[in-house]
Amino acid sequence: MEFVLIAVAILVVALVTGISLLVGRGRRTTRLDDDATAGTTLTRPRPPAPAPTEESPPSGSTASGLGLPPETAEPPAPPTELPPAEPEPGLLFETPPPSAGRLVRLRSRLARSQSSLGRGLLTVLARERLTEDDWEEVEETLLAADVGVAATTQIVERLRTQSMVLATASGSDLRALLVRELSAVLGPDLDRTLGVDRRDGRPGVVLVVGVNGAGKTTTVGKIARVLVGDGKSVVLGAADTFRAAAADQLETWGERVGVLTVRGREGADPASVAFEAVRIGVEAEVDTVVVDTAGRLHTKGGLMDELGKIKRVVEKQSPVTEVLLVLDATTGQNGVVQARVFTDAVTVTGVVLTKLDGTAKGGIVVSVQRELGIPVKLVGLGEGADDLAPFEPQAFAEALVG
Repeated sequence: MEFVLIAVAILVVALVTGISLLVGRGRRTTRLDDDATAGTTLTRPRPPAPAPTEESPPSGSTASGLGLPPETAEPPAPPTELPPAEPEPGLLFETPPPSAGRLVRLRSRLARSQSSLGRGLLTVLARERLTEDDWEEVEETLLAADVGVAATTQIVERLRTQSMVLATASGSDLRALLVRELSAVLGPDLDRTLGVDRRDGRPGVVLVVGVNGAGKTTTVGKIARVLVGDGKSVVLGAADTFRAAAADQLETWGERVGVLTVRGREGADPASVAFEAVRIGVEAEVDTVVVDTAGRLHTKGGLMDELGKIKRVVEKQSPVTEVLLVLDATTGQNGVVQARVFTDAVTVTGVVLTKLDGTAKGGIVVSVQRELGIPVKLVGLGEGADDLAPFEPQAFAEALVG
């Protein structure tokens, strides 16, 4: 009887061990430090059959998870070499499409903006004779589409000078004229290049800022997909330590495309997490480090000051090459007010407009650029993983007109 009990016990232990191994193989990330709750951690898709080694936490991490004192400490000693970013057997990373031509492919997402702007203008301008009431209707259509007062005045004045042409224009000629005028106010000559390339042997560093609810963390994940689709190597920094869900969300985005994510415990110093992410990016010689920051209440001076601190700390490792401000296009002119405060805290180099496929008015692109003097570089046109596209004025104007 004793032998039977021993045999049963061995069988139970074997079954438990087998189940544990299966669960472990199913994990798509691995934590490279021993104390995931206390310090900065690094997560990436699990490499195949890693050798069993005892790794110490990445240098610079402390028991409190704050890493290096952001404003005073010197860079740490080189950390333990990271395992290669390779998927485990049977796990394939997603391969995002390249960014080129995305806006053209997604132009149908602007259908709601078409009805409020492009089609409305075409309807009025196609009338045989344009009266003062008609021109007022043109102005109202532009203003209702969030184009802004200054841009509306410019467009109406230019169209008035061509009123004789409008009276004899065919439908296709009228459409081409309207596309040309809208393209002109969209700033076709603005530099919309993203600063994501390596410079002087160091990675491009992109800080992504914005208020809560603008879709910032999702945008960071989509930016990573854009960069991977363009053949770049990327590290993500989850510096929004006030929301554990934000770090989890960013980690999931990174796992899908085989991108390393650096995160800290909830409530850790965001500047320290950003510092660690850039340090890892420098040592791994990646092309780009993208840092997600906490959503800022733009009326709180102390929180805005923290953005400046993060930028100063990061630049101890590598210069910040791009600061992207994420704005919710559905907020209309309120987004412009938010943007002005952010530009006082950090030097914003580009704007990302999200949710342009919903109830947003397409003209917000015009007013944001004219009011801030900052180019819109990316636009979000849906909830899909690859619905973030580089902004192209000509393609955007054609989509608005329909």
